[in-house]
Amino acid sequence: MGCGPTGRYGVSVDAIDDNRQISLPATFNFRDVGGCLGHDDRPVRRGRLYRSDSLHRLTEQDRDAFAAIGIRTVIDLRRPTEVERDGRVPAYQGLTYRHIHPEHADWEATPHEEGASLARYLADRYADLAQTGTAGLAEAVGLIADSANAPVVVHCVAGKDRTGIVCALTLAVLGVDDADVAADYALSSEASARYSAWLAATTPDGADVPAPFLASPAEAMQIFLDELREGHGSVEAYLRHAGVTDEQLAALRDHLLDEPTEA
Repeated sequence: MGCGPTGRYGVSVDAIDDNRQISLPATFNFRDVGGCLGHDDRPVRRGRLYRSDSLHRLTEQDRDAFAAIGIRTVIDLRRPTEVERDGRVPAYQGLTYRHIHPEHADWEATPHEEGASLARYLADRYADLAQTGTAGLAEAVGLIADSANAPVVVHCVAGKDRTGIVCALTLAVLGVDDADVAADYALSSEASARYSAWLAATTPDGADVPAPFLASPAEAMQIFLDELREGHGSVEAYLRHAGVTDEQLAALRDHLLDEPTEA
C-alpha cells in the first residue's frame, strides 16, 4: 500500500495524517489528498487537490492561511438548502466558487438500524449517490481534471461522504490502491470526532448526531468500490457513463500524478 499503516513510504497513518492535515481552526477535516502512489509508482501530487468540511466558518485569520495555500477553485457539494442555511466560503480575489449538487436521497428517509452493519449502510448510501448523482459527480471530477482550476478544494458539510466519494473516484482513476483510498476516507473519523465535539459545545442537540453522519469505516469505501466495479466494470467506465470524457480522465492523470520516485 502506498499510504496505509505499513505503506511504501514506511510511515504510519498517524504520521501521514499529521503531514497532510492543514491547520485551519475553523475547519475540522481540511487535508491534502496527495501522497499515495498511483499508476507506475507515480505519487499523487501534493498541493493540487484538497478536501474539507464546510468552509463557511472561515475567519479572517483562516482566510489568510487559506489564501496562502493558493486555492483557486472551491467545489461545494452541499445541498442548496445547506448552502442557504450556513452560507458559502468567503470570497476573495482570484477564487472561483462552484456549487455542484449531486442529487441524492435524504438519509433520514432510510435511517440506520441499530445493530446493523454501519459499513453496509454507508456503502448503500454511496451507491444511491452514484446512481442519482452521476451528473454532479462527473462535473466535479471534470473540474478537478482541468489543471487550470488547481489547486482545488472539494467540500460538503462534514467532508466525508459526498467529498469522500469524489476523492475516492479521483484517486481510483489515478491508480491508487483501494486499501489506500479506503484509508484516506477513514481519516475522516478523527475529524468527525472533533466536529461532533464542536457541535455538542455550540448547539443544543449537537451531541445527538447519528453515527452514520460521523463514522468513516474503511470497509464502507471498499464495499462501495467493489460493487461499483461489479456494476460498471471499472471506476473509469462508471465515470464515462456519468459523463466524464476520456480526455478528462487522461488530463486527471497528467496533472495529478508526479514523476516516479527514485528507488
